[in-house]
Amino acid sequence: MTTVVKPPSAAVAEVPGEVAAPPRRRSPLARLSTGTWVVIATVVLWLVLRVALGGQWTLAIGRSELTSVHENLNALNDWVGANRNTSPVFLYFFNYIQLGVEGLGSFFTHLFAHTDVGKEIPQLGWLGTTVLMTFAAWALGNVRVAVLTLVGLLVIVSQGLWSESMDTLALVLAAVLLALVIGLPLGIWAGTNERAHKVITPVLDFMQILPSFAYLAPLVLLFMIGPAPAIVATWIFAIPPVIRLTAHGIRQVPAATREAVDSLGVSGLQRLRHVLMPMAKRTVVIGINQTTMAALSMVTIAALIGAPGLGLVVTQALQSLDVGTALNGGVAIVILAIVFDRVTTAASMRSELAVRAGKVSVRARRIAVGAGAVVALVSIYLSRTMLWAALPPTLPDLGGALSTAGNAVSGWAQTNLSFLTQTLRDLVTYGVLNPLESLLTGSPWFVVGAVLVVLGFVAGHWRTALLAAVAVALMVWLGVWNDAMFTLAATLLATVIVMILGLVLGVWMGRSSTADNIIRPVLDAAQTMPAFVYLVPFLALFGATRFTAIVAAVVYAAPAAIKIIADGISQVSATTVEAAESSGSTTWQMITKVQIPMSAKAIGLAANQGLIYALSMVVIGAMVGAGALGYDVIAGLNQLDLFGKGLAAGLTLVVMGILLDRLTQAATDRSGRTSPLAH
Repeated sequence: MTTVVKPPSAAVAEVPGEVAAPPRRRSPLARLSTGTWVVIATVVLWLVLRVALGGQWTLAIGRSELTSVHENLNALNDWVGANRNTSPVFLYFFNYIQLGVEGLGSFFTHLFAHTDVGKEIPQLGWLGTTVLMTFAAWALGNVRVAVLTLVGLLVIVSQGLWSESMDTLALVLAAVLLALVIGLPLGIWAGTNERAHKVITPVLDFMQILPSFAYLAPLVLLFMIGPAPAIVATWIFAIPPVIRLTAHGIRQVPAATREAVDSLGVSGLQRLRHVLMPMAKRTVVIGINQTTMAALSMVTIAALIGAPGLGLVVTQALQSLDVGTALNGGVAIVILAIVFDRVTTAASMRSELAVRAGKVSVRARRIAVGAGAVVALVSIYLSRTMLWAALPPTLPDLGGALSTAGNAVSGWAQTNLSFLTQTLRDLVTYGVLNPLESLLTGSPWFVVGAVLVVLGFVAGHWRTALLAAVAVALMVWLGVWNDAMFTLAATLLATVIVMILGLVLGVWMGRSSTADNIIRPVLDAAQTMPAFVYLVPFLALFGATRFTAIVAAVVYAAPAAIKIIADGISQVSATTVEAAESSGSTTWQMITKVQIPMSAKAIGLAANQGLIYALSMVVIGAMVGAGALGYDVIAGLNQLDLFGKGLAAGLTLVVMGILLDRLTQAATDRSGRTSPLAH
């Protein structure tokens, strides 16, 4: 006979003459963890100390004021300039890298953009470039992608930005070629060697958390202002995706397939060529796509260190608050981004699917490709021999119309929508941003540092707390602590807004396939846009303010966070959802008690990515009035006596990026261990 053991509450209920007491509900405060109480107590103590010690030991310095560290960095820059052609380190290493990179950049520039002789007509010319790119879009993609490419190039001509677009194209191709030559072998190595994978992965993680501005000043120190540091910065920024996704594609090949191939006695090279790479091809091409898009994004930012092209057009327009010109340049950047994205995406699934479907025979496709190649060669020949084919044609002036319309819309919006835009801007600025900035910048540096250390301990115990302490010490030593706190305040506010949007839209998408099908393509499209592009519309609406940078950061960071949360919600076990529904849970209870708690790790990852994206964009927002570390970097690139401070600001961005990443990663790991998914 089976004995049923009843809980104590049930046993009490069976005592004659007694009525069972209802189960006690713990108050919300009683359900808080020890770590949460520590955080609450720390924040309360912080507020008290802010009132008691406010304005003291804040390490604030003027915009033109330098610390000893900044002066030493200026001296280092002077030494590099004086010894660039005599020091063995530069003479036999960095100078050769600079010459090689500049040579590669000049090759693509002469090919597509301009030469240094005569009318400066490039080697391919307008007709040759247009037909070649359209042919490549068809060969790698399909007819629709080819038509999109052709129309996009014609629009760029009508904008009057053909030469600038070709400068950008040349730099992107140079950086992507370097990324592929180095990244593909590293990805293959990481995919086939476990030790290499363990070494390379943390390096890639580190590279991908750094804001784009962090690369600029150090590379200018090594290579001076010009195309070389722009290409190297773009290459460093763009190489992680191709390495990571190549390794991922190879490692995803089933073990059974590997064992079957090994049993045939093939060599490692044969296994790689005939099995691993073909099976990983689609993932590798996606990596090339991500690398290309990252390169385009960085090339536009690299205009600050001498990169010609569309980035320079937008940068100069933003600095002069010329919304119309910035809009025209931004549209051209978007067109290039769409063309690059569609071509490389279609390449991952193009011709093989068509052949398998029986639409085109292999022989017919080869004939068509050969014919297309002949047309491209003829077009290139005409471009090299006929002036009408070498120079872009005269088309209706779309660029002038866009610039005029942009300025008109901006003026109209700031005049007629000022009540809404200024109300929203002032509400956020005076209601949230200013108090948060006051708390961070007005508190003694050691108080804020102690808070960060406590947060590190709560999130990841002693290791994360120690990292936070080291990061605080480095930021203080670099001499731009106060500016770092301004940047941190804007980043935190943007991240909070991103997470609110992420939870609302992500939960909706995770629970509704219809919403996912509608919203996800919009998010995918938003993620193809270079960061600079986001500044233009909000500059038109809100003018050059800190709020403009925050809004741009929110729009830039939100797509990644929304998609991660949506995927986390949709992956909650259907069995768990059905069990909750059968127990009578309401929709609100289902979301708050089941789906969100079980998606805690995904939500933590979304917060991590949102924070890193927001930091990157807030810094770029210095172009439209955000100030702080971004301003320091830009000022250092433009004023020789402030270079040391700009370099210190760039290094501070590195430290801040690492700190924020490790804090959120540790908190995510902690939430994953304590959420229902961990059991």
